[in-house]
Amino acid sequence: MAGLGKKVLIVYAHQEPRSFNGSLKDVAVAELGRQGCSITVSDLYAMDFEPRATRNDITGTLSNPETFSYGVEVYEAYKKAALSSDIVQEQKKVQEADLVIFQFPLYWFSVPAILKGWMDRVLCQGFAFDLPGFYDDGFLKGKSAILSLTTGGTAEMYSKTGVSGDVRYFLWPLQGRTGTCRQGAGARRGAAR
Repeated sequence: MAGLGKKVLIVYAHQEPRSFNGSLKDVAVAELGRQGCSITVSDLYAMDFEPRATRNDITGTLSNPETFSYGVEVYEAYKKAALSSDIVQEQKKVQEADLVIFQFPLYWFSVPAILKGWMDRVLCQGFAFDLPGFYDDGFLKGKSAILSLTTGGTAEMYSKTGVSGDVRYFLWPLQGRTGTCRQGAGARRGAAR
């Protein structure tokens, strides 16, 4: 997927730039740049990205001000171009990218809260998917996504017979979450965060 002229978005979720995750992000930027790609990095911690999904995500009038339903309100706000500017900026980055790389440490068999919040807020209904056809007909279907993650244990710990279980099973929902894109390469396993 990578190569001359491709646009890559790296959504990076780690607090420490000198971490193993930071090094993986830096290597990806250097290598993809060497291949002629245009790279944008959303460094969620450096950006102080707001992970909470709240009423503040809607800049216009609520469709039902008496009972707030985040999913309904964000969907309506997306259709009216009434989402907060931080969401719109991240959605623009996703729209422009051919490839989205998620770089993060595995926390409790999932993504860090800041990345979960990015997914909840940015990949909203109307932008990334609609119903029915959530996975099969996602609006980002022509894009590729890669989960590049680190773990706090060995590869054996995340095997079928390992103490943590097969990594493929607990990554299944996350891969489905990015299922609005075409799946790229699998996860990198490492022992450092």
